[in-house]
Amino acid sequence: MSESYDLILKGGTVWTTGGPADVDVGVRDGRIAAIANIDASAADQVVDAAGLLVLPGVVDTQVHFREPGNEHKEDLESGTRAAALGGVTALFEMPNTSPSTTTVEALQDKLDRAKGRAWTDHAFYVGASPENAEQLGELERLPGCCGVKMFMGSSTGNLLVSDDENVRRVLANGTRRVAVHSEDEPRLIERQGERVEGDPASHPVWRDAETAIKCTNRLLNLARETGRRVHVLHITTAEEVAILAAAKDIATCEVTPQHLTLVSPDCYERLGTYAQMNPPIREQHHNDGLWAGVRGGVFDVVGSDHAPHTAEEKAKPYPASPSGMPGVQTQLPLLLDHVNAGRMTLARLVDLVCSGPSRIFGIANKGRIALGFDADFTLVDLKAEREITTDWLAAKCGWSPFEGMTVTGWPMGTIIRGNVVMRDGELANAAIGAPVRFQDTL
Repeated sequence: MSESYDLILKGGTVWTTGGPADVDVGVRDGRIAAIANIDASAADQVVDAAGLLVLPGVVDTQVHFREPGNEHKEDLESGTRAAALGGVTALFEMPNTSPSTTTVEALQDKLDRAKGRAWTDHAFYVGASPENAEQLGELERLPGCCGVKMFMGSSTGNLLVSDDENVRRVLANGTRRVAVHSEDEPRLIERQGERVEGDPASHPVWRDAETAIKCTNRLLNLARETGRRVHVLHITTAEEVAILAAAKDIATCEVTPQHLTLVSPDCYERLGTYAQMNPPIREQHHNDGLWAGVRGGVFDVVGSDHAPHTAEEKAKPYPASPSGMPGVQTQLPLLLDHVNAGRMTLARLVDLVCSGPSRIFGIANKGRIALGFDADFTLVDLKAEREITTDWLAAKCGWSPFEGMTVTGWPMGTIIRGNVVMRDGELANAAIGAPVRFQDTL
């Protein structure tokens, strides 16, 4: 008797564990059941992937969806909808909401809010604070938690662990990798006078390279002292790339599409406060250093750092304007465009947004197209030319710094646990996102 499947992906080039192969994929009960040449009659549902690349599902390990507390900027439904349209199958959401995600109750509230509304699979960070440092070892093991997030420098929200004593307390409690916003708070306070009223180009002068470098060195010293693995978010300086390359035994790191694509001072001249984010977009030699980190394998993941604010909020004169920009929907198109421009290989892209997140965070059953893994796929047309337009964007804020940009390479399908959530820019009828599971807490 021949095998039967719930769904077959047929005719595409599949990114298997051995590289690209012209094979079909059979899905049964939400898992990958076959990677072979399969007769189309073996399933009721066949996805025609002819002319497309079938990648492992893209995972975005840093998004800010603003719910609860600031749903006028974004919420879990709209944010995950944007993610699915951008080819993302799973994501990790940050704790600097209102209230902050620092307790059992706050984490459960987010999981409850996501149920039946989230278009993608999801997990939530617990925020570190001086008040909950001793509880973090228990909090990080809760279902639906992807780990602990610590802000060593102030950004959106009120989570802050800025002094070495409290950073040490956070790192000493728990075992999972701690994600860190690495900017030195004392230096930020000291340099506030560098901000020029009405001039967002002064943002990277205030939050200068030394602010990031100093904090990352502090963090790595404390990580070694406490024996705790850390994950340094949104790296922006060439110097940090070299520092982190020498600390790969204890530290992983992330780069964002914004920092790879935009450069100061041009971005501030063109976009004004829409280019303002923390840590900031920097000048060309730092951008060159980040690309060297991509090519050299220093970066473990690309995260979008999707951090939306309304156009009205962004229109406030600097520094009253908030920092952050949307990015979960545009991340994959930007990276595919960089692949087509020869700045990175397709294999490196898969490493950064598929297998890398699974490897460093210990995601259970995701990140590879292999037998027994979740049937998560991102279907891509590597040669499609598309313009990033306002009407395609699903984020509530309604804008992107990349509007009007024409890219080569586009997400054509998002399949999550065997469910076709997006195909050719159209979403399915129901949101089926579920909490991501982790090997450390099964």
